Amino acid sequence: MHWITASLVAAFFLGCYELCTKFAVRENAVLPVLFFSTVCNAAIWTVLMSLDAAQPGLLPTGLKVAPLTALQHGQLALKSVIVASSWICTYFAVKHLPMSLASPVRATGPIWVLFGALLVLAERPTWLEMAGVATTIASFVGLSFAGREEGIHFHRNKWIYLLVAGTLLGACSALYDRFLLGRMGYSAATVQAWFSVYLAVFFLPIVIGWKLRWWPRNVFHWRWSIVALALALLVSDFIYFGALRDRDALISLVSSIRRGSTLVAFTGGILLLGEKNWRKKLPAVLGVLAGIVMTVLG
Repeated sequence: MHWITASLVAAFFLGCYELCTKFAVRENAVLPVLFFSTVCNAAIWTVLMSLDAAQPGLLPTGLKVAPLTALQHGQLALKSVIVASSWICTYFAVKHLPMSLASPVRATGPIWVLFGALLVLAERPTWLEMAGVATTIASFVGLSFAGREEGIHFHRNKWIYLLVAGTLLGACSALYDRFLLGRMGYSAATVQAWFSVYLAVFFLPIVIGWKLRWWPRNVFHWRWSIVALALALLVSDFIYFGALRDRDALISLVSSIRRGSTLVAFTGGILLLGEKNWRKKLPAVLGVLAGIVMTVLG
């Protein structure tokens, strides 16, 4: 699959993941949702690794997890720390913000990835890509004005700050993904399998603290949307990691295309969650998507 096509498919499943996340955390405790969703993915990869160990020829090459050194395990554990920090910020923010507002803010992630690619990976965007950056930033500002009508002021809303922090950490994770898959030569299965396992390990003490009431907490309700979000992310990440292994792929473009998930999440927020004021947000959302398209065409 060509890396652009793979990025588009990953975007669809990422949008499904964002919708499932909203259903899972709405009026629910966030930390157990995070833990059980990561356990689902870790369990799937643990089963696959066990099958491969028992019968080496059983799994296709794309699902085989390579043996790692201690240093390589440390590199993948670092990715898990970055992702865990990003998710904690993002899940709490998504719980308290409208989906039609949170998803477009998350869609600005490619802009920060582009800046990072310029500084760290020496990628050089065209003038059209830079125009796409400017369009997306302008749309982000417009979205902040639309959010005020729902009582959400960007400059003094803690959930917006958490969402932005989660988005920036996600951009760091994307740059690190390109390093691991494009330069270090890890396979998509190896990265996803071990980072899923380490995520579950890292979230375990946090969820124990939640269970023992080390801090004030909400009640947890089991929902099947937790499994759905885990599976949607599993598929999205696997395809995304495969795209990043392509030597011709630019992380700045892959990240931009992948954030087309905004359209899926925004539409789902309107149709499935009945969110209001979407018409006033629509121009800004279209602006975000236009910026993404300009970046891709550039």
